[in-house]
Amino acid sequence: MEENKNANIKRTDVNELGEFGLIEHLTKNFKTKNLSTVKSVGDDAAVIENGNLMTVVSTDMLVEGIHFDMMYSPLKHLGYKAVVVNLSDIYAMNAYPKQITVSLALSNRYSVEALEEIYAGIEQACKFYKVDLIGGDTTSSPKGLIISITAIGQQERNKIVYRDGAKLGDLLCVTGNLGAAYLGLQLLEREKQIYLANPGVKPDLGDQNYLVGRQLKPEARYDMIEAFAKADLIPTAMIDVSDGLASEVFHLCKQSGLGALVEESGVPIHPDAEVQAIDFGMDPITCALSGGEDYELLFAINPKDLEKVKYLPDIYIMGEMVEKSEGIKLHTKGGNIHEIKAQGWKHF
Repeated sequence: MEENKNANIKRTDVNELGEFGLIEHLTKNFKTKNLSTVKSVGDDAAVIENGNLMTVVSTDMLVEGIHFDMMYSPLKHLGYKAVVVNLSDIYAMNAYPKQITVSLALSNRYSVEALEEIYAGIEQACKFYKVDLIGGDTTSSPKGLIISITAIGQQERNKIVYRDGAKLGDLLCVTGNLGAAYLGLQLLEREKQIYLANPGVKPDLGDQNYLVGRQLKPEARYDMIEAFAKADLIPTAMIDVSDGLASEVFHLCKQSGLGALVEESGVPIHPDAEVQAIDFGMDPITCALSGGEDYELLFAINPKDLEKVKYLPDIYIMGEMVEKSEGIKLHTKGGNIHEIKAQGWKHF
């Protein structure tokens, strides 16, 4: 009787909702009760009122077998990257990270020496980005390694940038270059498969240190936040590019209630990434749109601020915000217009 009762219980696979749909579904009934909670779920980081400054908080988790593969992820690099992906969310709010907490769940496969390597990477990131490690937790895991880091930052109330502030006619900009981290991952996966088939063969990554480095040891764009401050520029909306450019454009558009027209010629792609994409038989722009893990900043600006952006290094104007009814489209170099599909990073 009990078995029949359980058989009638609805079971929805998490893949039906996707990462952000799942978060929205699980948190839709949560209402904020404290006046100090300025922004809760739904942006790169939460925002808490704290006297003259706002406190910005973000948490990210890296899970072995999902976010990293120990066959090609050096432990020190992994510790460094775990910090960077969290700090990137703080910078995406136009805020400055100040502290982190670190929590680990690990199986008995990991020794004290292995943990020392992870923490050496964490320490290096803390030194470089000038943040303090202030706590955390360690527990056992039945399988593999899980690293969860919470980043805490600060910024003045009127300088914090959310995802929902873009206005019609705003220019869409992006920093750095896109697609390199994804192609670095493809290189590592290729060499892994070759090694598994022929254990005696040494990995051959050629001269693709840049692509591999973008995957294993990315950097967060703290320099852009400093450049914005010096130029007296506050973007109208911003998000970090972690799940792929297309996915992030969709987030900005959805939360700002607008559409976007992206110029293919305005999407920056590193020459190494372009060559490697072609070598793999891939379209470079597809890698840039859907690759993920670039940790660059995608942001919108008021056209009046064009002069401020024009002379800042490593920033590319790649499109504009349009009416919602116009959708989210790519204007190709060949003159065609295609709908952009936000494939993004698959978390489930």
